[in-house]
Order: sequence, then C-alpha cells, then structure tokens
Amino acid sequence: MVKAITLLRPDGGAGKPGAAYYPLSLITHPPPEPEADELLVQINAAALNHRDLFIRRHLYPSISFSTPLLADGCGIILPHPMHGQKTQHLSRRVILNPGTGWLSDPNGPENQAYFLLGGTTFNPLGTLQEILAIAASEVELAPEHLSDAEAAALPLAGLTAWRALRTKSGNAEKGRNILITGIGGGVALMALLFAVATRCNVYVTSSSEAKLARARELGAKAGVNYHDTEWEKKLQDLLPTGRPYLDAVIDGAGGDVVMRTYKLLKVGGVIVSYGMTVMPRVSFPMQAVMKNIEVRGSTMGSRKEFGEMVQFVREHKIRPVVERIVEGIDNLDGINDLFQDMQRGKQFGKLVIQIQPSNQNKL
Repeated sequence: MVKAITLLRPDGGAGKPGAAYYPLSLITHPPPEPEADELLVQINAAALNHRDLFIRRHLYPSISFSTPLLADGCGIILPHPMHGQKTQHLSRRVILNPGTGWLSDPNGPENQAYFLLGGTTFNPLGTLQEILAIAASEVELAPEHLSDAEAAALPLAGLTAWRALRTKSGNAEKGRNILITGIGGGVALMALLFAVATRCNVYVTSSSEAKLARARELGAKAGVNYHDTEWEKKLQDLLPTGRPYLDAVIDGAGGDVVMRTYKLLKVGGVIVSYGMTVMPRVSFPMQAVMKNIEVRGSTMGSRKEFGEMVQFVREHKIRPVVERIVEGIDNLDGINDLFQDMQRGKQFGKLVIQIQPSNQNKL
C-alpha cells in the first residue's frame, strides 16, 4: 500500500473559509496503475507553498478531502510491467510540472482549464504521497547539482518567478534595475536568483533586517525595510547614478505597491503582480497613468516555460533556498510544524518534507 496525506473532513462537514483549519490525515491506497503514456514515480521529497496553507484554511476553491496535498515534488521513475524496461529515464530523478493544461501560449492557458496539483477536486494528483502515476510529458529530469529537497523546492515557485521575471516584466536583461518585494518567500527568492543570474541589479524589500542581509548574500545590490515610513525614498538613494530608476517591480503583496513605486519607475515601467497577500487590490493613481506605468498580472506558467526554467537552473547551477526539512510522510507533527512556520511567515526559503531517501526504492 502507498501512504499519502490528505485533509481530514470534520464530523460537522466543511468549515467556513478563513475560520477552518483542517487536520492532516495519513491514509493508504493501492499502488497506482499507470496508463501507457504515464510514468510511475516514487516521490522522494515534496514542498509546501502558500496555497497549501490556504487550502487548509478553506481559502481556496474546490478543496478536496481525498486528493493528496502539495504541488511540488521530486522523485525517481520506477519500473512497471506496462513499460517493461524501455522507459527512457528509468531510475532517473525527475521533477513534476506543478500544473496541467497549459502548453505554450505566452498569454495564458489555451483553454482556461489549467489546474494545479494537490488538495483540490480539479486535479486528482498531489505530491504528498509515496508513489504516483503522471503523464510522461509532465516531468523534467531534475538538475544533477540539486539535492532531492532542493529539486522539490523548485517547481511552483520557480515557474511562477520565471514567468513573472522573464516573460511578463520585459526587463530581464543585464544592467536593468529590478525591485523584488517581500524577500523570503519562495517565489521572491527564485526571482532574485534568476535576476542575479541574468546580471540584473536587484533590490529587495522585507520587514526583517536579517532577511535583507541574507538577500544581499544571494546577490541583491541592496534592500530596504518596508516598515520604514518612506522606504521608497531610501530606495531611491540606493539606485545607481547612471540609471537612477527602476525598470520593473516583481510583487506578490498588492496593496500600495503602485503608490510606493510609480515615482521610482521609468516611463513605461512595469509592475508584475503574481499575488496579493497584503490586500486583494491595488490603487492606481493618475500619475502612474500619465507615466505609462503598466501593471501585469502573472500566475504560474506554461509547460514550455517550465522546461525553460529547469534548463536555466541546470545551466546556471542555481540552488533554491530551503529553510527547513522534516523527514517522513508519517511525521504528522513535523509536517504540521512546517505549516505553522508558513503561517508565521518567518521562513527564508522553502519548507520541505523528505518522504524517503533517494536511494530507497519503495517497490
């Protein structure tokens, strides 16, 4: 039997959005039987994202009490009688595309039927289980320089950051000035790593001086504390004299981001919004209109972008930042602690569950 973790439905039924916090449930199910175009993958490590916390709090649509949680995972391809020994990458490590239904259109999913893995009725798969069957077209070979935990930390945050920076901002070029807000979260950190590798000048914000210091260690030019009353003025003083403006902002907070940054942005500058954790709306003043500032929404990315992102990580030897690892799929206390870390928002990097050692074959 295969172990998996789902949400536990309360005796009284589903709770109210925001008031609920569903317990985790360790279940078992028979090993999956892959179709001819699918691979059998042993999941060695899986990682949390904020959407997983939102799912536990019933702040996400169509949550499921039977679908395993989590969208991020790294594992190895297992042999199966359906495939004989002909599977091209048998026993190789792979990472899973965290969503399905979006091939290559740079504007968005081709038929609007794009669904993430983990915890909802939209997609039957989730990575918080020991073994799953997935379409062979939805995996990439894991970059060799990454550990299982690092590889599991990459998919969702990496894909979101890649699209926001490389596809949507239009400013992923050497010498451009990029502001990344809220450094410490998975997407913001991956955007930082991608921008540094592209030789952009990267600036960051955080409420933590320790996080700002760690961001500088990763290659950020400078950072400001967004609890400071006029942090945007301090940022202005930090910009290079030869290019004293921002080319783009990569933001996951929403709220007053336009009001804070439109004066710093160049004419025609871009704000890419991949989330709105502070407030689900932004103010857009007439001054930003007159300056031709653009706000571009960005969420996740296509299968094509996922492949490009993984290849970039491989070529540039980029390592996702992992904050903490707990071991064992049956370690519910440890996994619950990871959710508490995320709820407190103090982490700097990804939170990972090491399901089993990479050299251990479950079958």
